[in-house]
Amino acid sequence: MRTPDSLEELIQALRCLPGVGPKSASRMAFHLLQRDHAGASRLATALGDSLARIRHCARCNTFTEAEVCELCASPRRDPSLLCVVESPGDLVMMEQTQSYGGLYFVLMGRLSPLDGIGPREIHLDRLLRRATEGGVREVILATNFTVEGEATAHYIAEMLAGKGPGVTRIARGLPVGGEIEHVDAGTLAQALIERRPA
Repeated sequence: MRTPDSLEELIQALRCLPGVGPKSASRMAFHLLQRDHAGASRLATALGDSLARIRHCARCNTFTEAEVCELCASPRRDPSLLCVVESPGDLVMMEQTQSYGGLYFVLMGRLSPLDGIGPREIHLDRLLRRATEGGVREVILATNFTVEGEATAHYIAEMLAGKGPGVTRIARGLPVGGEIEHVDAGTLAQALIERRPA
């Protein structure tokens, strides 16, 4: 039996989600059509509304419904600190720590030449303008500790060298509550290199 065209289109559309292959997409599509018409309708409406209303903040590049996001508009944030993260999800995690009171710049990715992602695709021109427009004293690089994240941090540090603000990188090492015997050698080595006075 041939799958109806509209069902096949739904399955293919669901495959755009990260980690969703053909079987998972089929299960999702069948679930929505068999058991959850209200959920399917809500999903379609929410997706349409988001596409119509969500835009990038003119200052930090995160997702917002306004020209400037709530964080950038807040007078309580320290404008001399600029934290660079890869994604809006990383920004949310940084905010959950409640230990940072500065502003952000969201790259919306990381350098990955093999995937065709270069400086233009992650808006490094906008970051350079933002970091050097005056008032920024320190740029904190909070990209992930992957090969691409490290390359991105290095590229940004080189790009900002001698342009005004100081550039720092978030530390890495042992996780809070971690036990040394269960940590990999690379993480332990980094923790030793980045040790600080007790």
